[in-house]
Amino acid sequence: MKSFLMLCGAATIALAAAMPAAAQQTSKPVPVAELVKRVDIPYEEFTLKNGLRVIVHTDRKAPIVAVSTWYDVGSKHEPKGKTGFAHLFEHLMFNGSENAPGDFFEPLKQVGATDFNGTTSFDRTNYFETVPRPALDRALFLESDRMGYLLGAIDQAVLDEQRGVVQNEKRQGDNQPYGLVYYKLLEELLGGTAYGHNVIGSMADLDAASLDDVKNWFRSHYGPNNAILVLAGDVDAKTARPLVEKYFGKIAAGPKSVLPTVTVPTLPQSKTVMMKDRVAATMILRSWAVPGLNDPDSVPLDVFGDVLGGLASSRLDNELVRKDKSAVQVSAGIQSMSQLGIFQVQAIVKPGVDANVVAKRLDEIVADLIAKGPTADEVQRVATTAVSSRISGLESVGGFGGKAVALASGELYSGDPAFFKKQLEETAKVTPAQVQAAGKKWLTRPSLTIMVEPGTREAYQEAAAVPAAAKPAEGAAKAEPFKGTRGAMPDVAQIGDLDFPNVERTKLSNGVEIVYANRTAVPVTQMVMSFDAGVVADPANKLGTQNLVLSLLDEGTTTLDSTKIAEARERLGASISTGSSADRTYLGVTAPSPNLGGALDLFADVVRNPAFAPDEIERLRATQLTGIAAELTSPQGLANRALPPLLYGPGNPYVKLAAGGGDPAAVKALTRDDLFAFYRAWIRPDKAKVFVVSDRPLSEVKAALEARFGNWQGTGTAGTKAFTVAPQQVAPRIVLVDRPDSPQSLILAAQMTPLDPASELLVPVTANQALGAGFLARINMELRENKHWSYGARGGYDWLEKAVPYTIAAPVQADRTGDSIKAIQQQVGDFLGAKGITQVELTREINGTTRELAGRFETSGAVLSAMQQNDLRKRPDNFYDTVTQKYRGMTVAQLDAASRAALDPKKFVWVVVGDAAKVKPQLDSLGLPVEVVPAASVAGPSAPAAK
Repeated sequence: MKSFLMLCGAATIALAAAMPAAAQQTSKPVPVAELVKRVDIPYEEFTLKNGLRVIVHTDRKAPIVAVSTWYDVGSKHEPKGKTGFAHLFEHLMFNGSENAPGDFFEPLKQVGATDFNGTTSFDRTNYFETVPRPALDRALFLESDRMGYLLGAIDQAVLDEQRGVVQNEKRQGDNQPYGLVYYKLLEELLGGTAYGHNVIGSMADLDAASLDDVKNWFRSHYGPNNAILVLAGDVDAKTARPLVEKYFGKIAAGPKSVLPTVTVPTLPQSKTVMMKDRVAATMILRSWAVPGLNDPDSVPLDVFGDVLGGLASSRLDNELVRKDKSAVQVSAGIQSMSQLGIFQVQAIVKPGVDANVVAKRLDEIVADLIAKGPTADEVQRVATTAVSSRISGLESVGGFGGKAVALASGELYSGDPAFFKKQLEETAKVTPAQVQAAGKKWLTRPSLTIMVEPGTREAYQEAAAVPAAAKPAEGAAKAEPFKGTRGAMPDVAQIGDLDFPNVERTKLSNGVEIVYANRTAVPVTQMVMSFDAGVVADPANKLGTQNLVLSLLDEGTTTLDSTKIAEARERLGASISTGSSADRTYLGVTAPSPNLGGALDLFADVVRNPAFAPDEIERLRATQLTGIAAELTSPQGLANRALPPLLYGPGNPYVKLAAGGGDPAAVKALTRDDLFAFYRAWIRPDKAKVFVVSDRPLSEVKAALEARFGNWQGTGTAGTKAFTVAPQQVAPRIVLVDRPDSPQSLILAAQMTPLDPASELLVPVTANQALGAGFLARINMELRENKHWSYGARGGYDWLEKAVPYTIAAPVQADRTGDSIKAIQQQVGDFLGAKGITQVELTREINGTTRELAGRFETSGAVLSAMQQNDLRKRPDNFYDTVTQKYRGMTVAQLDAASRAALDPKKFVWVVVGDAAKVKPQLDSLGLPVEVVPAASVAGPSAPAAK
């Protein structure tokens, strides 16, 4: 089941006769070309004397500004022997600069920054944060300081620290199923080009990096003339220019990155590489090197990929998944880089099916599309998808994909900030003939096929632990801090409190409540129908029923089959999604507001008229069983199954969380009657509440819902949740789930707290920001920044409707598993003992949490989520209008008391997923019973017994 967010297509839809007559209110969708005209990001630009290019976009919807700095340096610029340097430097540039010593997340958190991070790709490195408008000076000071005043703050200790973090980031990726495929893909397909090695680099090159190496790398690439600065939000060019001049103008220009010479490589002949891994199903990955995003064939190839395997109604989905039922998952598309791209076709083979047969059918489908070309309707639906995705993403000013990203990437890769719009215009007018010609030109060349089969992963050098010589001496003193020359960071003026959107409530004639908020930044309506069900509603002896029901809902109604539903969504520009949490089951629809009527027609048909067709049941049963098997190969999947029985005990409904995607034996035995029984008991109006965020007025939204759901009535008896057994946590112990050949161990530590989920938990949740929840929290700083044993660790309360457990998750390098548990125990013990929250930590959390609210609720999706959480937790609808005063009234004593009442350092139960042969000796000395269980033992609903 795929979920897409799309805008309007070119046709109306004939819907189920079972729908009420009043619901037949489709409107003609707006043509895609017309939609493209409405997609715009007005901007102004200027260049400083030192070469810094600056782009400014004004968006006054919220008092926030996105600051995005892009450097023309990525892994393609790395010479042999220095792979991973660009990504390593991304990390180093977060560790403070000469005039802003210490971690950059500290001053950003203090001012209420949101969406702050950095990324490295083949083509570039970028840093971004969204800050309240009064904090813009500080953000510019920080960005300019790491651009022009960094090297004095980098010493051997900082280098060793971030080298260790990066190597654990690498291990974390390698440790996943299929985690080694991308190395082989780049080596075989792009070897010999600047794109022929992974962005994260090799362990050997990272180990060999010297302090002089990395400083010279910085001098060569991070000057202002090699950068683009984008400011998007509550700012204009007239205001921005003197600020940028003030903070960046005195930084001297440096060398300009030299664009490597890259030609699209062609293999001498098609090649197949066989790999084995601890995976649940065989994967076929077929790849071609193709032109980069500035090539005239880039857009036609992109459309070819979506027609082939990008849309929910794609050729591969229809033929391999729906018709042949030989694959459980398929995809196709381009990974577009600046100077070349990788066209990929992927299929996850249904267990028991010959992978070679699937590969042959895949070839036939690709060849047929090349020979006959796509239909005009397919191309139109792809264009709709592209425009829709862009419009939806442009609600954000910054982050990973907002307006600042669109402007910066266009300028860096194509010399045009508005390049994104040219791409959309080309997509809207591309013809089937152009798509066919591009496919024929590039995809009839020799291909690389990688087939990954279930088996024992071969040993590989990258899994090795950090050599002893490269490990920093623990406790070694850092060099004397560099004396800054620019003075203190700018102060931040008063930041206003949040004005959360007004929330209104009304009811349909059948009693279903509507909870509504108006947002006008984009012409989109987002709606969630939330049912009082969730994982706890799954039948105890048929775990996995709900998952199968939800996967089937948008795969066939009484009048539309799965393909027709997918096509209808794509033409309308609607997405229909399903999902569940422990306590709630969700059905959602998102659509451009001009197409809301048609989208709700389709949504109502899916909600009210499921077919549960026998053929679809068998197809999706196989998909679900494959997904369950995949969970048993994943560190996170295994841990999530092993923990709940230890935390909740037998008889408590939350122990059903241990089933993950389901109990395989139960899923195999489910009947159509079982599915209808669950649907009738739980997917019904007396269990439902509708949450809506839209640019359309409540009266219009209510009328649209009333026409389609106002006469909906439940059938039979509604389901009930039986919370008759309280959680019964087992005695402290360690359950070690054996996953051989794991370069990392995943640690989960958890305990059931005495907190009342029906009360307001703002105080203990806020206190936990200092212990486990944020980047600067003690657990993360200890394991990541101080010890370098993890890429990141987190801890937090899971605020369920009937219980509040606390869980810590830490993926750590395998040889430090036992030491990491000791470190976690030390941090928790100190925090709950003599080293409770400090005034500095409290001030940081209160400042950051209150100042970030405007950025936190910038998007409609964030508002929609907050509305649901407030309702579930019995908070008033205006909770976030009043929360600032609650935060400001908190004290150190209050937060300490709340944490100590909630947590006991001696009561944690532990689940460790790792290589038992390497890990168990480290655990035996921790003073807790250690139980080793094979991965297969957590497949059923009982998991490790609560002894």
